[in-house]
Amino acid sequence: MELDFAESAPVRLVFTEELRAGPQDVYRALAEDVENWPGWFTAVTSARPTRDGRGREVRLRGGTRFRETIMSTEPGERYAYRIDETNAPGMRAMLEEWRLAPAGSGTRVRWTMAVDGAAPLRLLMGLARPAVGRAFRDAVRNLDRRLTSPAA
Repeated sequence: MELDFAESAPVRLVFTEELRAGPQDVYRALAEDVENWPGWFTAVTSARPTRDGRGREVRLRGGTRFRETIMSTEPGERYAYRIDETNAPGMRAMLEEWRLAPAGSGTRVRWTMAVDGAAPLRLLMGLARPAVGRAFRDAVRNLDRRLTSPAA
């Protein structure tokens, strides 16, 4: 699977939000501070880099696990990873891409979850779009507060 899967996958969930924090700070939180994801992305219960930063292991609420390979690290612009192994039934392929762009004095964040899998999984992903969107918005707002608070 290549990065273009983010644009060609059978199921694409795409969400955008603007943050006050700058692109470099947001990128660092995504790509370099992996172990602190549970502090702002409440669906994530644990995250840790693997393979000298070329991979990640992530656990979500509900018990879903992922082993991932980092596909793109473009500081201040893009962070993307593919799922290599998961216990989610019916999943054949998944890639997540975080695109960052300057927006005023902050950052526009676009998150794409690109998925292929068995028909029931594709249907479920479509039905889950509103909940996934809420989780994304809550996560990036939490991250923005974390990055822009006076103690940050």
